[in-house]
Amino acid sequence: MNQKNHLTKGPVTQKLISLTIPMVFGMLSMVVFNLVDTFFVSRLGTEELAAMGFSFPVVMFIASIALGFGVATSSVVSRAIGRGDHHQVQRLTTDSLLISLLFVVTFAILGLLSMDWVFGLLGADGQTLPLVKQYMRIWYLGVAFVVIPMVGNNAIRACGDTLFPSLIMIVSTIINVILDPLLIFGLWGFPRLELKGAAIATVIARAVAMVFSLSILHFKEKLIDFALPSLQKLMDSVKQIFYIGIPSAASRLLMPVTMAVIMRLVAGFGPTAVAAFGVAVKIEMFVFLVIMALATALIPFVGQNWGAKNFSRVKEAVKEANIFSLWWGLGSCFVFLALAVPLGHLFGKDIEVARYITQYLWIIPISYGLRGCAFLTTSVFNAMNKPLVATGLTITRMFILYVPLAVIGSQLAGLVGLFVGLCVANAGAGILSIIIGRLSLQDFRITA
Repeated sequence: MNQKNHLTKGPVTQKLISLTIPMVFGMLSMVVFNLVDTFFVSRLGTEELAAMGFSFPVVMFIASIALGFGVATSSVVSRAIGRGDHHQVQRLTTDSLLISLLFVVTFAILGLLSMDWVFGLLGADGQTLPLVKQYMRIWYLGVAFVVIPMVGNNAIRACGDTLFPSLIMIVSTIINVILDPLLIFGLWGFPRLELKGAAIATVIARAVAMVFSLSILHFKEKLIDFALPSLQKLMDSVKQIFYIGIPSAASRLLMPVTMAVIMRLVAGFGPTAVAAFGVAVKIEMFVFLVIMALATALIPFVGQNWGAKNFSRVKEAVKEANIFSLWWGLGSCFVFLALAVPLGHLFGKDIEVARYITQYLWIIPISYGLRGCAFLTTSVFNAMNKPLVATGLTITRMFILYVPLAVIGSQLAGLVGLFVGLCVANAGAGILSIIIGRLSLQDFRITA
């Protein structure tokens, strides 16, 4: 393990900045990865684009579980690093990868055997189902290349290194950008594979990411243990990883459900409202890239210091992160207040779509800062080995605040009322998260 990246010493703010900045670029590269896939497949035709669309729920399902395992790995490994238990760090890292491998093998087999049933249930018909199967057959066979780098990169981040995982993500995106047109359209002597080419490009790009991730874990950080663990040690690792991984994955799986409910409410105001809502959500995604990067960076920082019992550094990090989120949200709010009208007309050719986009960007950004605090607090509780609190906050935000207030707002004041309801829900979730975070930390003894 590279001690120069240890997070239990040095200025807290400086450490958080150095962890967050690479993550922003890494996450941005993943957005580009998905947009490039969608763009090139759209050139093939509507049926091919629809086939990729049908794959989205399954890909999101496996990604949510993989991210849950990744959060768990970052948490347990970073706390072991903080305790100074290098053998346990190796064991937890290796076992996280083994558990992920067993999961993806099981998932791939079940996925390959159930394609007709699953995608038929999702609505794929006789024209699109063969295309979906073309794409997903390759994706399932390469799913290990998708999951293992997610877990491996989180183990690297647990060491305090967010640069290499971000570089791995960027390299993977570049490879995908290069291979997509070559394999989809058969350029420069490559065979024209169309939708299968998109799947192969994704698998190759992810495979390269896996090789780099495992190489850094083994050669740079020395975190892979080739000795076979005893059953007791393996089960101990499984318990620790599942204790955080399952609630984290469940929280992520619930988010699309909430979004589906909100989208159903929006649909009641017509297709122009749906179009505007979809555009606005994508616009704000770029605001939250920075917050999500900071939330990811908080896990290894809080985990290492929690393991080392440096509670004063944890408190300072949480305070600084929340302050940043509030200022970032305030700045974003002013930007959208100024740009809401031009952005509405830029993305909405229909006058009504443009008006709805403008209304969204005038109302929802008021809550961005507090909404960011809710995201950050969830990461902090996962890092502190309190995943049930993190999941409880997520469920509260989605089903006690988000959906009910959206319903009430839409009934009282139409689409504008729905937007106000979402804004109030975000603010309420942020305030609740800050309060619970402070209460959870105030009883711990302060250590330097």
